[in-house]
Amino acid sequence: MADVGVRAARREDVAAVTGTQIRAWKFGYREFLPEGPLEQMTGPAAESMWQRQWDEAISFPPTPRHRVLVAVEQVLLDTDAFPALGPGGIEAVAAMAGAEKLAGLASHAPAEDPDLDLNTTGELLTFLIDPDYVRRGHGSRLLNATIDYLRDDGYRTVVTWVFADNYAVRGFLESAGWGVDGAERVLDMGRSVRMIRLATDIS
Repeated sequence: MADVGVRAARREDVAAVTGTQIRAWKFGYREFLPEGPLEQMTGPAAESMWQRQWDEAISFPPTPRHRVLVAVEQVLLDTDAFPALGPGGIEAVAAMAGAEKLAGLASHAPAEDPDLDLNTTGELLTFLIDPDYVRRGHGSRLLNATIDYLRDDGYRTVVTWVFADNYAVRGFLESAGWGVDGAERVLDMGRSVRMIRLATDIS
């Protein structure tokens, strides 16, 4: 059994958040990003940079409207089911059972694109699920929690940028009511990689 939920990220989550981002990118982006740039984005030097950035985002957000949320699982085990382990073994099982595992992360902030009103439009900046925790409902919980926060902050619309070929994320968001709003950008990653902007009305 597992106890699941979403909460605000804490400073002690920084390493786990960074690791989750890198694992999710390696797994989810390998089909459509060039190998070289993807390796640069997820290598040791990049990991140190991302860790510093997540530390700042979690510990010192620019405004109260900048947030990082994490989806977590806590393993629940009945230690009475392990009597043969002896006291020390049962303590080890109990410690393992209480461990909280980070399953995904999302961050949001006021939208920054010049064609949008930052007072009424928020942006989902990051939305990632650890590959080991997919299809367990964490994505829906994270997205719902994000929308709740944004709605409480007075936003009426939310946007996010996704890779055009990231059909898994596009499909998930589109099934939740998001749609392409017509904005595009192209990244030079050794070859052109297209991104599209999705939007949804949360009013």
